[in-house]
Amino acid sequence: MSTNASLFDRAQRVIPGGVNSPVRAFRAVGGTPRFIARAEGAYLFDAEGRRYIDYIGSWGPMILGHGHPAVLDAVERAVRQGLSFGAPTEREIELAEEILKLVPSMEQVRLVSSGTEAAMSAIRLARGHTGRAKLVKFEGCYHGHADALLVKAGSGLATFGNPTSAGVPPEVVQHTLVLEYNNLEQLEEAFARHGQDIACVMIEPIAGNMNFVRAEPAFVRRLRELCTEHGALLVFDEVMTGFRVGLESAQGLYARLLPGFRPDLSVFGKVIGGGMPLAAFGGPREVMEKLAPVGPVYQAGTLSGNPVATACGLATLKEIQRPGFFESLGARTRSLVDGLLDVAREAGVPMSGDSEGGMFGFFFTGRLPRHYGEVMATDKERFSRFFHAMLDRGVYLAPALYEAGFVSAAHTEADIQATLEAAREALRAR
Repeated sequence: MSTNASLFDRAQRVIPGGVNSPVRAFRAVGGTPRFIARAEGAYLFDAEGRRYIDYIGSWGPMILGHGHPAVLDAVERAVRQGLSFGAPTEREIELAEEILKLVPSMEQVRLVSSGTEAAMSAIRLARGHTGRAKLVKFEGCYHGHADALLVKAGSGLATFGNPTSAGVPPEVVQHTLVLEYNNLEQLEEAFARHGQDIACVMIEPIAGNMNFVRAEPAFVRRLRELCTEHGALLVFDEVMTGFRVGLESAQGLYARLLPGFRPDLSVFGKVIGGGMPLAAFGGPREVMEKLAPVGPVYQAGTLSGNPVATACGLATLKEIQRPGFFESLGARTRSLVDGLLDVAREAGVPMSGDSEGGMFGFFFTGRLPRHYGEVMATDKERFSRFFHAMLDRGVYLAPALYEAGFVSAAHTEADIQATLEAAREALRAR
């Protein structure tokens, strides 16, 4: 039988770092990654046969758990009909109609294969629609690995960013402005200086790449006002939050707090593919019709709207619309977070946490962070020790303190209680 260690050694000989996405390498927490052999319901099973309660859920898509019967049936039927055609299918229309039914801010949607592709296409569309070049993003928000988005904050208030990856020339990010999340002062100054040149502002409304940090309602309100006032498009990146924090996604949560609120463009992924490679971006018809073949903004993809992926996504979206689905999922997720906070309090360990729908986060600090700097000031060493102690006890959390966690409909109350008991033991063993 192969071990996780032997597989990792073998992988590093043929794959850079031994992984096909960096966070999987466990570099942030140390140790050997687990190589997964199979999954079922709320559980992962590694190459050594060890079972884990899964709170990664393929980084969000597996909202129903692994191997949901309705999803498997839809995928199996689609596979028998053909893997890929390179031509339109009725199922693409059905999935688009389903997404638009659930997201009132969008009148048209374009299907693509990944969140990175959707985000970079939305930015190109915003630039093509406005005729402007500059874009605003926020430190700690991740929108994929497109060159213009791999940027860290500049040295001064509202200055343009610097590349965070080799291979990205400075001139590529010269139009990208990086601000601090939830910082109204920087937002005001950015628009005062550059408002007439800003094509769009892209934001994760609940930043899942800072673990779990909400955009404050006052910040979102002012962001909406400034974008409208200056003619910039507001882009909600809901790759992670879309149909995960609620059936109405994050924009629906803000619409309840800020009546009439809508983003101009939205980016979706993860849940809409149900675990298959699928993402989307959409908005009002007048903006979306700037896309080829009817408009001048070019975007294309051989596997966009893949018939197997759309079958998987459509089945997933149908299931999460069942009455009471999100009420039950949200309650189960809150019970996990509340339980973790109680266990930490018993152990005398500072911890804060938050959740929405099936998405959650926790921090080893007494107060919820508001932006990236505060996230990075939390106790990284304690997190790493806790992560490994939980892994040893059969609980698979995200292997980095800046990643959100996910609960699925397959998680039972017994799974939550087993997780909390593991946390109690892990914090005692510190």
